[in-house]
Amino acid sequence: MVHSAYDCVELVADCPSKIDAVESYGSKLLAACSDGSLRIYSPQSHSQPSDHHSPLHQEPYALEKTLAGFARRPLISMEVLHSRELLLSLSESIAFHRLPSFETFAVITKAKGANAFDWDDRRGFLCFARQKRVCIFRHDGGRGFVEVKEFGVPDVVKSMCWCGENICLGIRREYVILNATNGALSEVFTSGRLAPPLVVSLPSGELLLGKENIGVFVDQNGKLLPEGRICWSEAPTEVVIQKPYAAALLPRFVEIRSLRDPYPLIQTVVLRNVRHIRHSNNSVILALDNSIHGLFPVPLGAQIVQLTASGNFEEALSLCKLLPPEDASLRAAKEGSIHIRYAHYLFENGSYEEAMEHFLASQVDITYVLSLYPSIILPKTTIVHEPEKLDIYGDASYLPRGSSGLSDDMEYPSTSHMLESDEHVALESKKTSHNMLMALIKYLQKKRNSFIEKATAEGTEEVVLDAVGNNFASYNRFKKTNKGRGSIPISSGAREMASILDTALLQALLLTGQSSAALELLRGLNYCDLKICEEILQKGNHHAALLELYKFNSLHREALELLHKLVEESKSSQSEITHRFKPEDIVEYLKPLCGTDPILVLEFSMLVLENCPTQTIELFLSGNIPADMVNSYLKQHSPNMQARYLELMLAMNENAISGNLQSEMVNIYLSEVLDWYTDLCAQQKWDEKVYSPTRKKLLSALESISGYNPETLLKRFPPDALYEERAILLGKMNLHELALSLYVHKLNVPEMALSYCDRVYESMHQTSVKYPNNIYLTLMQIYLNPRRTTASFEDKIINLLSPQNTTTRKVGSATSVKPKGTRVTKKIASIEGAEDTKVSSSSTDSSRSDGDGDEFSEDGSTIMLDKVLDLLGRRWDRINGAHALKLLPRETKLQDLLSFLGPLVRKSSEMQRNCSVIKSLRQSENLQVKDELYSQRKAAVKISSESMCSLCHKKIGTSVFAIYPNGSTLVHFVCFRDSQNMKAVAKGSQMRRRL
Repeated sequence: MVHSAYDCVELVADCPSKIDAVESYGSKLLAACSDGSLRIYSPQSHSQPSDHHSPLHQEPYALEKTLAGFARRPLISMEVLHSRELLLSLSESIAFHRLPSFETFAVITKAKGANAFDWDDRRGFLCFARQKRVCIFRHDGGRGFVEVKEFGVPDVVKSMCWCGENICLGIRREYVILNATNGALSEVFTSGRLAPPLVVSLPSGELLLGKENIGVFVDQNGKLLPEGRICWSEAPTEVVIQKPYAAALLPRFVEIRSLRDPYPLIQTVVLRNVRHIRHSNNSVILALDNSIHGLFPVPLGAQIVQLTASGNFEEALSLCKLLPPEDASLRAAKEGSIHIRYAHYLFENGSYEEAMEHFLASQVDITYVLSLYPSIILPKTTIVHEPEKLDIYGDASYLPRGSSGLSDDMEYPSTSHMLESDEHVALESKKTSHNMLMALIKYLQKKRNSFIEKATAEGTEEVVLDAVGNNFASYNRFKKTNKGRGSIPISSGAREMASILDTALLQALLLTGQSSAALELLRGLNYCDLKICEEILQKGNHHAALLELYKFNSLHREALELLHKLVEESKSSQSEITHRFKPEDIVEYLKPLCGTDPILVLEFSMLVLENCPTQTIELFLSGNIPADMVNSYLKQHSPNMQARYLELMLAMNENAISGNLQSEMVNIYLSEVLDWYTDLCAQQKWDEKVYSPTRKKLLSALESISGYNPETLLKRFPPDALYEERAILLGKMNLHELALSLYVHKLNVPEMALSYCDRVYESMHQTSVKYPNNIYLTLMQIYLNPRRTTASFEDKIINLLSPQNTTTRKVGSATSVKPKGTRVTKKIASIEGAEDTKVSSSSTDSSRSDGDGDEFSEDGSTIMLDKVLDLLGRRWDRINGAHALKLLPRETKLQDLLSFLGPLVRKSSEMQRNCSVIKSLRQSENLQVKDELYSQRKAAVKISSESMCSLCHKKIGTSVFAIYPNGSTLVHFVCFRDSQNMKAVAKGSQMRRRL
């Protein structure tokens, strides 16, 4: 016997006749005796009348009255129908008696010889078995019973019960389901050989069928249920269901088992000669030969205490759920206490996951559970429940230890066996510790969501209170101290509890080797204690997790220093731990910090700029860090990377780099080129046609960007070198004559001069300048006047870069400061004006060209006529032919101009022909339009006797009429004239009003 679920009380003793059937009606007992009488017993101490809801009393019962001749033959069975206040009895036939008078209400004569019946109280249907027939009757209110159906069955029915709309029958040694509508039979299974079939209805509507000493659960259709099997000690003759137990009448005793799988034995009641067992409203009635006993349930609270004390925790928990709703607080307290004790029992026996499930169900504080894990370090500001204070057995010494494998009084084995035993104990201890921690992880993960939600809500509430100025002390909870942990609060806030949970969870994950899970924990919202977790992660070399810890707590400098250290170690070490850290990891870490801490980003980006410049520049661009700030920081801390940064900035986004930065980049290139030039000059190896990589970059920058000041750069150039760079700068200042002179006379590269002219021509053509061909005429003049341009070149350069050109000048009697660029603009204007003047003056001179006087210079140098002719032949379509011919010397042969004049004349002729064709086409189009106009004016209008005026709505008749341009609107001419006069008058009045 596990515990006492029922108290057995003798209610009726020394009945003069043998009891055949027993039933209860309220607090009264009804005993059908073998002499055909019905004896009614009532409690001795309660003389007041009772209704059918009154319970039986745990006291001796006395005979109240005897109804002699209640039945002609001994009763087989009887049942009280509480909903209809009737007593149903089965004797010679089935009879119904009114309660409480026991007057016979109805007798079903067709039930004569019946041996089994069952009543469906919900529908008022009665079924009974007589010989090999099953009959169904329906209660028809006050008029008695009406027969509904009658079906034949294969053999005599020994047991029957309603199951929904069907009837389950125990026939011979098998069970069948009878369809109460059409009489169809369906087999269920056999009932066995030793015991007769037994059909018992369950409160849920399902059935319990007996098969020897086993009770099988089936649904209303006879399908087996997965709930398991009740195994009785012997085959029962009767079974009564009273939740949560089932009581079975066995030959020598009454056996009580739980209805919860695995249906354990609860109690055994030993009584001799028990003939019948019957369910009452609050107890189980046992009918012996001459006495009646009652099995009264022990109060649930007492049963729970018994079960808990005996270690049957699951059964105790199942009983807690049966406590009445009004005892909700008691139920919660009992369940919590049982869960805790059960959890400790399971924990001690190595069922760690099941133990954590019960700790979870008990709603015990997490610090209570964590106290079972001495290896887990908790924040010092938390409460740790000592085991003895919370009814934990001992001081946690029940936890498995590696040293507990040997006791002090044991005989020590040999050394070899001792080593093997130690290894085995260590392995088992390690496995046990791992299982313990895995169970703790699952427990903490299930608790975590609610803790995080509360912690987040608490933080939000404090922010709101701060915002509205109601920042009262939210941490007045710190009132007690704990010797083991220092000063801690009585009721730590939600964030403090979340800190305990996350700190413990992180340690458990690391101790079980789940580094990836620990990393995911730190990447999301967490409340891990910084100091404890930092120390643990550093000792365990969990670098990635430590980085995430720093990052979440906004310790970016510490994180970046660690990351830089790991990157440096990965360069010099091939270990698996540090090999995965690369400079790109620093760049990725810095990306979110660009908007919040740009100085920190710049500081640590210098460490990786040289290794991954492209990614770093992309970092600066995507983070919107001001380029001036980046350039200034590079200039101060990493000047060797300044040019690289500006190059990448310009390559990625030309608009992102300002004019100052463009000028900075050009000056950096120029400084490097000048240093290179100085070194080569010192070695006497300078060659104007030698290009270093930096010089190529300088030329490209001077050509492609425009943010620098060319006049300032010119002052840094040596007077006798870097002519190509100088030409580009002069071109930027629109000093085209000087630039072309450098290409022709200093560099001696006519192709570059021609390319220069093409660029200027195309840029002028795009901006719609009036005379885009002047640049080629300027190059012709340089070819035709070599000495004059060469002689004036140095003077112009000296004048251009002289200091007085950048100082203040007098204008009239007053002095003013010239704005920057005035001198350059004036110079450009004077040069261009000179060119125009030269062209115009030469155009008036029909007797000689401008090149005649310079055909031979003082030192005998000839003009570059072949270059001029080549220029005319290659760019004939861009040069004004009349102006070019006037610049040529008179001695120029017409045959040499064939490549220039041939395509020019052809183009002119083609243009003239095209213009003539276009003129003819337009004349033809004009004639077509006129012809269409005349056709439209020939429109005919037919006037009939029905034609109406659109203004006065009278017939036109023979009056003078007018027609509107649409060709369909007719009006009298007089009406038209009057309408026009009215419009003129209205227009005049409006004009007067305006005036």
